[in-house]
Amino acid sequence: MIWRAAFVALVLVFALIAQPFSAYLKNRPVEVKLGYLPHPQILKITSGEHKSTVAEMSVLRILFYFGTILQKLKDNVIVRPEFYNMYKTLQTAVYLDPYNMDAYYFAQASFTWELGRIKEVNDLLERGVKYRNWDPWLPFYLGFNYAYFQKDYKQGARYMKKAAELSGNPLFTNLAARYFYEAQQTNFGLAFLDSMIKSANSEAIRQVYILRRDALLAVVQLQKAVSDYKNRFGTLPDTLQDLVQPGLLKQLPADPYGGEFFLDKDHKVRSTSKFAKAKSVN
Repeated sequence: MIWRAAFVALVLVFALIAQPFSAYLKNRPVEVKLGYLPHPQILKITSGEHKSTVAEMSVLRILFYFGTILQKLKDNVIVRPEFYNMYKTLQTAVYLDPYNMDAYYFAQASFTWELGRIKEVNDLLERGVKYRNWDPWLPFYLGFNYAYFQKDYKQGARYMKKAAELSGNPLFTNLAARYFYEAQQTNFGLAFLDSMIKSANSEAIRQVYILRRDALLAVVQLQKAVSDYKNRFGTLPDTLQDLVQPGLLKQLPADPYGGEFFLDKDHKVRSTSKFAKAKSVN
């Protein structure tokens, strides 16, 4: 009888604590830790011939860790990511294996838009470019980061040019030409487009390059006329129409993209088209 009474008592106690305990497990604070890796040089020595495997495991560790955090976020459990440790782990991974594309891709995806750590990402990418010298995507990321985030159009054009040469992608070519223009290196952009026109492997792509080149040629013509106006009158024109009356231009050139050229507040030639074809509306 005593043991039966004790058993019933245990069942009752379990029933009383089971529900609160389940609720605690469901709502308890969640601690997700990435942790640290040994110094890259130590790992490089100890991993021997398995450096690429250790690098891949390090990246997978980050992907699993970050995926866990995102899942917790969906469950309304907020966990602050260890971004510093994540970055140091990525550094270690590319130190061990500079050919590991996953490391560069994750850095570009996670540390630019969300954190604005452009310099740190570019440091990783520039290491990758030295090794993955056949890959157009790393210079593409670099070109985009420099131009879009840091407004360094000269560096942006440099890397986008490399991406275009490696890939033959017309998008990369057009972006490189645009960055040359923004960096006030339009003549470099023209020379680059001429080389891409000659090497284009299809007529459609060739026409895309020609369109961009013709737009830049019109910009060069207008910008030269602006300089001539200043040399003649000692001041800059208010509008591009001011270039026609004194005979510096017979007429304003047409924008092959369908827009209209104008002078911005810094007296730089711009176009309402922004040098992009308008999308047709059906």
